[in-house]
Amino acid sequence: MVEGSPRLVEGICDRGVQVQPNGVELTLQRIERFIGYGAVAYENSERVIAPSEPIGFGSDGWVYLEPGVYKVIFNEVVNVPLGMAAIARPRSSLTRCGVTVETGVWDAGYSGRSESMLVVYNRYGFRVKRNARLVQLVFFHLTKPVDVGYDGVYQGENR
Repeated sequence: MVEGSPRLVEGICDRGVQVQPNGVELTLQRIERFIGYGAVAYENSERVIAPSEPIGFGSDGWVYLEPGVYKVIFNEVVNVPLGMAAIARPRSSLTRCGVTVETGVWDAGYSGRSESMLVVYNRYGFRVKRNARLVQLVFFHLTKPVDVGYDGVYQGENR
């Protein structure tokens, strides 16, 4: 990192817990349920982002999720330099509960608060607590830095 540039991941609650040998764990800020359809095409001008609404946590910080698909928003802000990209995988504790997280690639040059898809496959549902560690984000070096990094509509999202 260049002196004065942002950390790869900002807003980490506890570096001793979240920084792992191969990546950084991202934690749950909020969960939303989808309330409409989405659409993608070759042209982004035809893209429709599926609308969603927040699901509240109980007074104890927990929420029960029925089997289904949800949007999760992470607490941390991710900053990917031009010479890197990142991918995330669900923590094994999730898969042991019949739950997974699906993500896109964090492109070189992206900076913002990220969203992913949480899928509850377990027919009995799943309980999750606010700030739970959901995924491990792994950064990797590109063979050479890109000249122009990510500059899409999600740049700086929810910073």
